[in-house]
Amino acid sequence: MNVDAALESALFSPDGLLPAVIQQWDTREVLMLGWMDREALRRTLTEGRVTFWSRSRQEYWRKGDTSGHAQFVRSAALDCDADTLVVQVEQIGAACHTGTHTCFDGRDIDVTGLISDEAQR
Repeated sequence: MNVDAALESALFSPDGLLPAVIQQWDTREVLMLGWMDREALRRTLTEGRVTFWSRSRQEYWRKGDTSGHAQFVRSAALDCDADTLVVQVEQIGAACHTGTHTCFDGRDIDVTGLISDEAQR
């Protein structure tokens, strides 16, 4: 799918945003979740660097411009409903603004009722 088709296919929420899951391209590790409007998506797909729409600052921000922790786009895909994007990147430095490698590091939740591997078979 080319960029124009992706921009036409993407289903943005009523507030004009699309969730973008950012994933390390070689390990498939989920690094973070960000939000893109149509312009941020266009920039991401055409400039080779991930651009988000900041909901709190109400402005575009390109990951790494101030921190040096850039995300270089390797590939992108819309999900089956075209309402979520996954972007595979080469992450340079920490992905999270807190300085951790991912935005999920150290935030594990104890889940109860897990089915054992044996029970799944």
